[in-house]
Amino acid sequence: MEKNRDLLRQEASNKFSELLKIMDELREKCPWDKSQTFESMRPLTIEETYELSDSILENDFNSTGKELGDVLLHIVFYSKMAEEQSQFNISDVIENLCKKLIRRHPHIYGNVKVSNANEVVENWEQIKMTEKDGNKTVLSGVPKSLPALIKANRIQEKVRAVGFDWEKRSQVWDKVQEELNEFKQEVEHMDRENMEKEFGDFLFSVVNAARLYGIEPETALEKTNRKFIKRFNYLESKTIKQGHNLTDMSLDEMNVIWEEAKQFDN
Repeated sequence: MEKNRDLLRQEASNKFSELLKIMDELREKCPWDKSQTFESMRPLTIEETYELSDSILENDFNSTGKELGDVLLHIVFYSKMAEEQSQFNISDVIENLCKKLIRRHPHIYGNVKVSNANEVVENWEQIKMTEKDGNKTVLSGVPKSLPALIKANRIQEKVRAVGFDWEKRSQVWDKVQEELNEFKQEVEHMDRENMEKEFGDFLFSVVNAARLYGIEPETALEKTNRKFIKRFNYLESKTIKQGHNLTDMSLDEMNVIWEEAKQFDN
């Protein structure tokens, strides 16, 4: 087994060296590659990351392998541009990553004892705050541009790492119900501003519940989105085949076909 690992590492090292050589050549000879900057690559990197996310949700390993290659290309690309500006290079990137992984896993490379994954996360966050270039406050490491649902989950994970959490996860349901009731009260008053605030609080509490029960809210919602799209496409397709128009159908008529669509969920 160890011999196979060594062979894989050597093969990976050779392939990575080839990739770096190709990147050098592209920056020297290709007009498009030569014209790229950090700013021009940024939106492309975001797109590639979402494409990787799609392939993971679709459980498509062939596509995931390809998308990981695209993300790796961007890492090498940024490193090459930084090297040209004498800022850092790919070796620095890898070295810093290795040091960070060793530093933040004292239960593997040190004498720290942990009993579960939660303690690993707690140690990770606490170590980050002690690092020279680490986060100065608990929440300073949460990117401002994160989508709101993911951000809510990360905020809650961060504060949990320093002990700000429910003593028992079942306690969260009282908070969810409290926020739902407050939202309903504002709905009765039709106060749009307060409705928005209370709905935000309600969503935040639901995300908290998902976290406490080991559910990734972004993934869960995206799976529901895809399920809804699949069912609605079935509804629309069958309606067209029957020579009907959705706008001319009653909700009850649409629900009959919607129930049929459920059999194709899996």
